[in-house]
Parts: sequence; C-alpha cells; structure tokens
Amino acid sequence: MLRISQEALTFDDILLVPGYSEVLPNEVSLKTRLTRGIELNIPLVSAAMDTVTEARLAIAMAQEGGIGI
Repeated sequence: MLRISQEALTFDDILLVPGYSEVLPNEVSLKTRLTRGIELNIPLVSAAMDTVTEARLAIAMAQEGGIGI
C-alpha cells in the first residue's frame, strides 16, 4: 500500500523569481531524502527513460550529488 508522508512539489507547482536575498549560499542546504537509505545533496533526479538518463548523465548527476534513474 502506497503511503505519502509529506507533501511534494513538482516543476509546475513553483515559480522562482530572482531577487536580492540576505541568505548566503554557504548557509543553505539542498539535501533531500529519496528513500530511508538514500540522501541526495541536490534535489535533482533525472527521468527513468533510457533515452534521457544514459550512463554519462547518471554519472554526472551522481558526481554533483543527485541521482539518475
């Protein structure tokens, strides 16, 4: 049985507007948990399609802290 424990957002759910901020980049954490055992350093997951996520992209995503499926 599928359980959703927290609200999640997709690309169409948010709008990023550039502007001044007093928050410094080194004060921000983008870490997110994909599963209980997998924590990502960046909240990016590439599509589970062989034409999108080939080996080169999966490796690049992993090196930056994301994951290619």
